[in-house]
Amino acid sequence: MKKTYLSLLALLALASCDHKEICYDHMHSLMHLQVVFDWSQAPTASPASMSFYLFPDAGRAIRNEFTDPAGGEIRTTEGCYDALCLNSDTEGIEYRNTEKWETFEITTATTTLLPEHTLLSLRSEKPPMASGAESERIAAAPEMVWCDRRAGVEVSSEEHRLTLSPSAAVGRCTVEIRHADNLAHIRSLSASLSGMAGGFLVGAGTPSTERVTIPFEMTKSDETTLTGSVQTFGHCPSEQTAHRLIVYAILADGRKWYYTYDVTEQIHSAPDQQDIRILLDGLPLPEPKSNSGGFRPSVEDWQDVYIDIEM
Repeated sequence: MKKTYLSLLALLALASCDHKEICYDHMHSLMHLQVVFDWSQAPTASPASMSFYLFPDAGRAIRNEFTDPAGGEIRTTEGCYDALCLNSDTEGIEYRNTEKWETFEITTATTTLLPEHTLLSLRSEKPPMASGAESERIAAAPEMVWCDRRAGVEVSSEEHRLTLSPSAAVGRCTVEIRHADNLAHIRSLSASLSGMAGGFLVGAGTPSTERVTIPFEMTKSDETTLTGSVQTFGHCPSEQTAHRLIVYAILADGRKWYYTYDVTEQIHSAPDQQDIRILLDGLPLPEPKSNSGGFRPSVEDWQDVYIDIEM
């Protein structure tokens, strides 16, 4: 009996040693991966931090953070991964569908069509959306994002180096309206652009299919000219989505007007989709009405004007 008991103890000890040896080997299965961010595609970018994701064939994504825009070294298990990177120093950028490389999307929050302070001063119905875009989400303009992706990254027992070249996922659309009338009688001005992408698929490197309306500010640059600009995730060139610009004007006498321009052609034909420039002619704002007689629309109503654009 005593001999049998000692044999059992010896077997347990061997099993314990084997277990420790397996764990020890597992710890040393982590490989070194040098991640390099090459900024030649965005030489003026200077992000404060970068997120780097590895997506294995199975299991959850692995995220690493770098405060050095040049990159750094990480340790991960041997295998084949899809990878992506983007700057993480943003406040308004939201993430969704991040479980998979091909569905990883950045987007922005839902907002209001007019600035909050303007809405508080109104006691009327909500400002109108562009025709055909009534169901679109009103999305905040995105901050600047630079990203890159790489499929099929092999991490092996040899020291490995991965270079990613982030480029802009966000572009800018600039609007100029010349020969605007009666700008001296404006109390508030803003604009919106419909049919734009609601997000960007970082793994795929393309705008998402959601269509949104993005509000932005317009300012008076001189007595007859308005200018404004808005950052966007772009649009989907393969889809013939209409893009309408609406200028919302609240006059000094309380009347509210909105002017619609179809800017689809200018957006789709822009030579640089990262720097779209829209040039429009004419904004027929009315003169203020006096209180003495004549028809005066209710300040509760939005008056609409469609502006034809000569091609």
